[in-house]
Amino acid sequence: MKINKLDVYYVTMPLIYPWRTAYGSDSSIHSILVKATSDNYSAWSESTPLYAPTYSPESAISVFHNVTEILGPYIINKNFESPEELNQHLNIFKGNHFAKAAIEICWWTLQSTMKNIPLHELLGGQNQEVVVGADFGIQDSIDMLITKVDQAVQKGFPRVKLKVAKGWDYDVIHAVRTTFPNLTVHIDCNTGYTLDDLSFFKSIDKFELVFIEQPLKHNDFLDHAELATKIETPICLDESIIDLDITKKAIKYKACEYINIKPGRVGGLANAIAIHDFCQNEGIPVWIGGMLESALGASICIELATLPNCTYPADVFPSSNYYETDLCSPDLKLTPNLTFKSNTGSLPQPDKERLRKQTYLYKEIVG
Repeated sequence: MKINKLDVYYVTMPLIYPWRTAYGSDSSIHSILVKATSDNYSAWSESTPLYAPTYSPESAISVFHNVTEILGPYIINKNFESPEELNQHLNIFKGNHFAKAAIEICWWTLQSTMKNIPLHELLGGQNQEVVVGADFGIQDSIDMLITKVDQAVQKGFPRVKLKVAKGWDYDVIHAVRTTFPNLTVHIDCNTGYTLDDLSFFKSIDKFELVFIEQPLKHNDFLDHAELATKIETPICLDESIIDLDITKKAIKYKACEYINIKPGRVGGLANAIAIHDFCQNEGIPVWIGGMLESALGASICIELATLPNCTYPADVFPSSNYYETDLCSPDLKLTPNLTFKSNTGSLPQPDKERLRKQTYLYKEIVG
């Protein structure tokens, strides 16, 4: 496959309610959309690193720059027969996984379009429906959180994820567990703690959480391995898992019992599949996370979540959870039994007028 043209959009998507975590608050989601053209075919990707380098070392502006000024020109009009070949070509550049994913995912969506094969089939997915959970960022009050969790429970969501941070942790977990003693719950620390907080982690063992997601630094698995020996609650790694090599080391040193996979964070779908397959062979369950993408990016995550070892409910959400109007059409909607169906046709596409209004930067790349 040869990509002849890239249209790159930096877009901002205002949230209904701010997304608050240990690393700060986002009132809008900043995302990079890429439209790739190969002869008479075109297809889209989305990579959503957020406005600032808080979740990862990348930001929306760095991804836009790297795609438009470095990666895009480097791959344009070159032939790549596989995503692995494309990734090998991009390996000259260090890191910048979200930027690489913006390019690499286009290879997959183009292939899906050109061959008229649903993306999940190309990826090796087996499940027709993807089970999802309900997530809650830091709220204005514990009462507000309890009300929202209760709504999720009444709707039948199979599990709940709570974002925590220092000052919004023990009391929050205690309140949720006391109110919902049988609820499947895990917490997400977003790297907000250190080994100095061991007493806190020991204190929440009694709440029988499924796991603690990314308690310590994003670039560390050795401290996670040490923490795992000192607490009863399992650990899930998210920000730390940036490639297959790190995944192998994390599992070798017993730093985690679960792994979250986000295609942007690991550099695209081929790398996500490789991590999935290795974890499956090692008996480590994985699940797919999201970055509050538009319906386009979220749908790509759903396609990935059809892989067989994605056994924990995914972090993918209906458009109405976060946006008054999604950037893309059709909106992402849950089925009546609270799942997402894999796409049998094309992925959602950006609405032209919404894209025009919400584009902050744009650049065309041609050979």
